[in-house]
This record gives sequence, C-alpha cells and structure tokens, in this order.
Amino acid sequence: MVNTASPNTAADQQERALVHALGSRSVVLVGMMGAGKSSIGRRLAQRLGLPFVDADNEIESAAGMTIPEIFEKHGEPYFRAGEARVIARLLDQGPQVLATGGGAVMDPQTRELIRDKAVSIWLKADIEVLLKRTKRRSDRPLVDRIKDLMPQREPIYALSDLVVQSRDEPHEIIIDEIMAVLSAYLGVAAAAEENKA
Repeated sequence: MVNTASPNTAADQQERALVHALGSRSVVLVGMMGAGKSSIGRRLAQRLGLPFVDADNEIESAAGMTIPEIFEKHGEPYFRAGEARVIARLLDQGPQVLATGGGAVMDPQTRELIRDKAVSIWLKADIEVLLKRTKRRSDRPLVDRIKDLMPQREPIYALSDLVVQSRDEPHEIIIDEIMAVLSAYLGVAAAAEENKA
C-alpha cells in the first residue's frame, strides 16, 4: 500500500520537538498593552498546535463583566487579585500559549507560578509602537498611563526567560523569531539551521 501522506517538513518536526521539550509547561507572553501578546500569541499557538488562552478574556468571563467595569466597580487591587487567581488556574491546565495582561507579572506569586509552570517571553515594544497601537483602545483602563507604567514594569518584564522585540513587522517574522529563541532555550535544533546544512 502506498503512503500518500506528505512527508514531514523540518518546520513540522521543529514544532513537534518544541512541544515535546515544553512537556507540561506553557508559553506565557508578557509585556505592555499593545505589545501584540494576543495577536502574536494566537498565531504562535496555531504554529505549535497548542490551545491559545487570553487571560483578560478569561478574567472577564469569570467576573461576568468587562475589565473597565471591574476597575470602575471594584478598583485595581480587586482586579489584580482576580487576575492572579485566573492565571494560577490557567497554568494548571497544561501546555498552552497564554497571553497575560500588562500588569499580571507585577504580582510576585504570579511570577513564581509562571517560572515554575511555563517559559515566559517578554514581547518588548518601543513606546512609539505601543502608543500607536493603543491610541484607539478604550477597553483598557490604564491605556493613558503607558508612559508612566513602562519604567515600573520593564525591569519586571526583563526577568522573563526570553525577550523578543515586537515591532511593526508582519506577525510571521516575530513568530519565527520566537520559535528560534524558544528552540535555543529548550535545546531544540532550529529548522532553518537544519535546512541550510
């Protein structure tokens, strides 16, 4: 009988090897609002064949209200406590690509959980890029404080396992870079290097 299945490409093999190397860990994207955690995370999850989860959506679902409503009715400390609980629950659900809210990793316990159960990637973006991407966003309560929040948050984001620059390039380029740094970090040979050989 003839096998009509197409042969595995080096990229497919790399993706499978990455998922295998992750084991039960998730890939957690951190960074400021506007860094592209959701849009890049969704495509990265697709590439890896893992579920994609947006922590902000999960928080809204759990609370039964939008994030601006949570801030307005209960304040930021209440929101942050709920965010920490939701992220802890999500990290227990096995391998996935998880996009976190901009302030999620400011919580030391959340950082510790991410360190134990995931590989964290900081999507680092310049202020100009963030402001351009968020200027029309009314759904994020802290959007007008980006300039003030960056100096507080960036030293914490820098504790991530990996850093990838988010910029105005096609998402696929950023995802290729994430795949490359993740491969190096997990000791998986990059498909591109194997192809060159």
